[in-house]
Amino acid sequence: MSFFAILLALILEQVRPLKTDHLVFSYTERWVIWTARTLDAGARSQAWITWGVTILGPALLVMLVHWLLAWGLGWWMAFLWNVALLYATLGFRQFSHHFTGIREALDNGDENKARELLAQWQQVEVGQIPRSEIVRHVIEYSVIAAHRHVFGVFFWYVILSIIGLGPVGAVIYRLTEFAQRRWQRAAADGASASDVLGAVSLRAWQFMDRLPSRMTALGFAIVGSFEDAMDGWRHHAQNFPQDNDGVILAATAGAINIRLGGAALTSSEEEDDETLSGSSSTPGRIASQSHFAQVVGLVWRTMIMWLLLLALLTMANLIG
Repeated sequence: MSFFAILLALILEQVRPLKTDHLVFSYTERWVIWTARTLDAGARSQAWITWGVTILGPALLVMLVHWLLAWGLGWWMAFLWNVALLYATLGFRQFSHHFTGIREALDNGDENKARELLAQWQQVEVGQIPRSEIVRHVIEYSVIAAHRHVFGVFFWYVILSIIGLGPVGAVIYRLTEFAQRRWQRAAADGASASDVLGAVSLRAWQFMDRLPSRMTALGFAIVGSFEDAMDGWRHHAQNFPQDNDGVILAATAGAINIRLGGAALTSSEEEDDETLSGSSSTPGRIASQSHFAQVVGLVWRTMIMWLLLLALLTMANLIG
């Protein structure tokens, strides 16, 4: 069921992507803000309780509904429930419009508009960075976004659905990522979340993302230049302050022979600084617009590879 649920969700998301102001995202943000405001008191133990209620509460509800549908109304209703939650948590169109807009602006020679769109996307101060730096930053942010919105969700959904937990993995992964991003921003602004809660949520996120990030890097290596990607992973991942993201970016740099890392944009959000700031460059060619197509191809080939592997496992399970 996992393969068909992911495939259908991806098709639906391509045909009719959810808007950023959709009720799903609005209620998620309200829930994350409410739990922090209600339960967070600045103590480490309470921070973990806050995190548990925020993430595991909805996850348990999702799992309960999955089981009730499967046992009461049949597997096909549980299948639709899986598709609905994957539709809300997994997909390229949740971020790809930023990538597309900047690429089109550069294709039209409008670097000022490209800088403006990049600043709006990441809430950063862009300044007058050159074209190659615009391309580099867009590629870095897009690869990380593809991982967080697609491959990471894919990984945890498949792992936990295999043991009968339905779409719980996808929900936990996306909520963990969203909560740490929202709480760290709130902690930096001194609003509705303590520094302790921000640190706890970041630690939980790093744990949840450790295996998926390495699976994404492995996928990029397999469909790209394997030897160069693995060399980048081994020798240049430490160039990036954020360990999990560093593995992905180093593998990407090797897979398509591009220079990533270097001076960061001045961000208003703490997580962006932790992800990309203070890093030294990897070996490779200077970023150019031709790399956009290579990155798109790398991401889609990786997605197809994992889908084919999941399809083979599904067929083996059905035949067996």
